[in-house]
Amino acid sequence: MNSNKKGLNTICTHVGELEDKQYRGAVSPIYMSSSYAYEDVDVKRYPRYFNTPNQEGLCKKVAALEHAEAALIFGSGMAAVSTALMAFLKAGDHVVLQQTLYGGTYNLVHEEFSKYGIEYTFTKGWTAKDFEAEIKDNTKVIYIETPSNPLLTITDLEAVAALAQKNGLVSMIDNTFASPVNQNPIDFGIDIVIHSATKYMGGHSDICAGAVASNTQNIDRIFQLAKNFGGSLSDYTVWLLERSIKTMGIRVRAQNENALAMAQFLENNDDIVKVYYPGLPHHQDHDIAKRQMKGFGGMVSFELKPGIDSSKFQKALQLIKPSMSLAGVESTLLSPTKTSHALMSAEVRASQGIADGLIRFSVGIEEVDDLKADILQAIEKVK
Repeated sequence: MNSNKKGLNTICTHVGELEDKQYRGAVSPIYMSSSYAYEDVDVKRYPRYFNTPNQEGLCKKVAALEHAEAALIFGSGMAAVSTALMAFLKAGDHVVLQQTLYGGTYNLVHEEFSKYGIEYTFTKGWTAKDFEAEIKDNTKVIYIETPSNPLLTITDLEAVAALAQKNGLVSMIDNTFASPVNQNPIDFGIDIVIHSATKYMGGHSDICAGAVASNTQNIDRIFQLAKNFGGSLSDYTVWLLERSIKTMGIRVRAQNENALAMAQFLENNDDIVKVYYPGLPHHQDHDIAKRQMKGFGGMVSFELKPGIDSSKFQKALQLIKPSMSLAGVESTLLSPTKTSHALMSAEVRASQGIADGLIRFSVGIEEVDDLKADILQAIEKVK
């Protein structure tokens, strides 16, 4: 939260003390600021209402990490995304969403919003001008994702936040790819920060979770819907997530370092035709990334030279494993057109620049030389 002066590793390692009365009594939601918890609803610690003690502790930590007043945790990233959006949208409202977006979020909007009478527009790009061009009289929310999945485009947080404030809109961001270690959107004026906590917060490829951080007023509004949607997290998974957050700082910093090294390596390989990584100086949004990110993240995307089959290449790898998830301590990769963005039509993917041969590479914490050697041997096998 804004008043928190503790360092990242301290926040990651320690959960704030909870007063005894918060364990004894009927504390309403799990969302908590540094100084208080709401105690006005007698829900008898009903787990579906997001209010067990370890949930409360974890939410304090998530809020502190994102410099927010309060937070909620969910059973998945999509539970967090859908609940946050639906809490601020109703029939007749309009939302402007970034063009380059996680496929699951795109599918949620495309398949479900019309059923609720909610209008939506996807931007033609990812600059503030692209969002401004799509605002209507009934627009209520601007939704962004930066770095984006899978092309790692960078949206100017400060510019979008200013645009939202000027027009009286709620700004939301999927901050999953950056993690709180590398980016804190609330510091730039963004209202609501969303995470698939399955990824960098979890970091070990063994849980499914989501998180939302904001001010207490926004979190209260999201909670009122969340308790009806029922996307709460089990106590055991809460424990696993809290365990994982303790090491998030050192994990993500190691992944930042490895990803930059791998992006530079791929960029200099004649069998790679394109590399997408905001830490590379020639990346189209590099200057914005430098301004708003503390590190460039552990995600790299690249395209193999025509004639090299991406599926065969992935099967030839020995250390790096094809996987549906990302952000674990182990390096993994996948083809977005067959996994994360498979629900998009080929036309939509093409309009976003997602090529059939694109590979999304989640860089882990292994020795960089071992990762390089695995890439090289796999290419040689399938050339």
